[in-house]
Amino acid sequence: SVETLIVDNCVCNDESFTAMDLSSFIGLKRLEVGDYSCLFVGEMKMVGLKYLERVVIGKYCFKYAGAITNGHFYLKNCKRLRELKIGLGSFEDYSVCEIDNVPSLEVIEMGELNEVSHSFCCASLELKSASQRMR
Repeated sequence: SVETLIVDNCVCNDESFTAMDLSSFIGLKRLEVGDYSCLFVGEMKMVGLKYLERVVIGKYCFKYAGAITNGHFYLKNCKRLRELKIGLGSFEDYSVCEIDNVPSLEVIEMGELNEVSHSFCCASLELKSASQRMR
């Protein structure tokens, strides 16, 4: 099975490529997306990837979803995920960002320090821990 998926810079930019569901890549440990890629993807799903440890998205990716779908990003039930890094300008037109049941997550980076990022600028962010859910 695929353990590492690397998407190069400036690829997957056909206007008909509007959804990316990686949930069937059950052995995936690492996802890296280069800069300026997946521009028209309006739905990104990584659900139930029990071996996923690291996700790195370059800058200006998943960019024009608003014109199509008001983008949706789902990262759920990935128990080993430790790191999520998203470059500036990526997911700009996404109105949904759901990150749930990722108990090993240690690092979330979106954009760059002292730069205007616009990542998920139309979405709300709510962080919950397992202890909060039990109250």
